[in-house]
Amino acid sequence: MRAPISEYKAVEEAAMKFVRSVAEGNSKYAKELFIDEAVLFGYLDGKLEHGSIEQFYHNVDTVSGGDNFQARVDVVLVEESLAVVRVLEEGWGGRIDFTDVLLLLKMDGEWKCVAKAYNQNSDTVQA
Repeated sequence: MRAPISEYKAVEEAAMKFVRSVAEGNSKYAKELFIDEAVLFGYLDGKLEHGSIEQFYHNVDTVSGGDNFQARVDVVLVEESLAVVRVLEEGWGGRIDFTDVLLLLKMDGEWKCVAKAYNQNSDTVQA
């Protein structure tokens, strides 16, 4: 059953914690979104990142979005307790564009991210 639009808005608000952390270079907002056991998968400059979400926190705390950073949140799916969000990022750290997919579950009435997978646009990869 499709969730009501109010749930889509709640999911978008949750995903904005991710965007705010990336933009500001401060993982504290993302830590409100991700569960401790959340996982990360993707390639950063051609190197596979996988495992604990702590790697994402490290990346965010090391490099801020920068002055030209832009992001867009698309709530792709909300099905009662499950949500899928796509986040488009442009200009992270002044050079990298990403497409992130966040998998969220509604836990104790709150939307929490359990997994993040991403693609770095190939024209922004530096070896």
